[in-house]
Amino acid sequence: MFRRLWLLIPLLALSSCQLINLNPDFEPDPALERRILGEDPIVVPHVGLLDINAELISYLDQHVPPDLSDWDLVTRLQELLFSEDYLFIQYDETANLTAAGVFREQRANCLSLVSLYVTMARHFNLDVRYQTVQVRPVWDRRGGLLVLSEHINALGRLSVSDRYIVDFTPEVRLQHNTATTVSDEQALARYFNNVAVEHLLAGDLDQALQNARYAIVTDPNLDIAWNNLGGILNRHSERQLAEYSYQRAAWLNRNNASVINNLARFYAARGDEQLAARYSRAVESYNRRNPYYHYMLGNLAYEETAYDDAIGHFRRAIQRNDLEPDFYFALGMTHRQMGEEETADQLIQLAVALSELGDQTYRSTQSRVRRIDTRSILRSSSAGFSVEFID
Repeated sequence: MFRRLWLLIPLLALSSCQLINLNPDFEPDPALERRILGEDPIVVPHVGLLDINAELISYLDQHVPPDLSDWDLVTRLQELLFSEDYLFIQYDETANLTAAGVFREQRANCLSLVSLYVTMARHFNLDVRYQTVQVRPVWDRRGGLLVLSEHINALGRLSVSDRYIVDFTPEVRLQHNTATTVSDEQALARYFNNVAVEHLLAGDLDQALQNARYAIVTDPNLDIAWNNLGGILNRHSERQLAEYSYQRAAWLNRNNASVINNLARFYAARGDEQLAARYSRAVESYNRRNPYYHYMLGNLAYEETAYDDAIGHFRRAIQRNDLEPDFYFALGMTHRQMGEEETADQLIQLAVALSELGDQTYRSTQSRVRRIDTRSILRSSSAGFSVEFID
């Protein structure tokens, strides 16, 4: 992959798209859900995602001057997290840890990193919460699965018009107008969902199922958890329950093309060609228009050294969106692999130019925190829309 985003993981995902409701008659079925979750009430274990311990309090007391407030405090906490002189937190996709766990081990994925920041900020009474944001779609091959990630960062407010965002990966390419704040409980559900996926990828179906259940009980409306639960139940050969879980996910979010794709595969495996074709057509129609789908195919071809195929896919992506720097960079790197240095250099230079002109990127910087004064922000559709990033 040319860029890999280290985020939360829904299974077998395709980019979200505007899909019609393929099952308008679906209604939640309490009896089936009792079979999925078990007849006895599930006791969700306390994991202390945001718990603060004495060691962390002592560290903060030692390294944060008592007179700091507002923006100075925000940037100081960011420094503690990422500076080589302090915690110097390193990314680890498997680090599904609590705030205290991240502090102890000094490694984190995006969710666990944000949990530590939220814990630290709230200790000093800063306003801060979790925020999910749609990213430019990036597919990753994990064994026999394709996975798509969801991104999460921290959003805080210093005043009515003064906000800040702390992000583990400041180079992530975000989609405008997709940010949604989530509650602590919803973040906890995503934690359990993460753990479930990691167990599934490791082949531990029992632990995957248990943690997916924890996610659903914590947030019954988390569509990605229902989708993943369908995949786990399908591997448990619980076909009826798997189908219901997929349909429940689609009912919660009919724009989730991942679950539509999973339903197409499910019905195909069951031999129901009519239903499989119905769901497949919905996804394929979107994929033909989706530049990021062609970009994903190009990445897979590149990984397999099928460079001619990769070039074709990247060019089709560019035909559908000729302002995306990643497409030109990927195409340039492919030409470089084929020894075509002049063409590669031209494409990579174009990618850099487009990236510098774009307004949807966290600029590469040592700072992972940005400050936004909402009084100076134009609508995202306004010409010359920009955000000032503060080092």
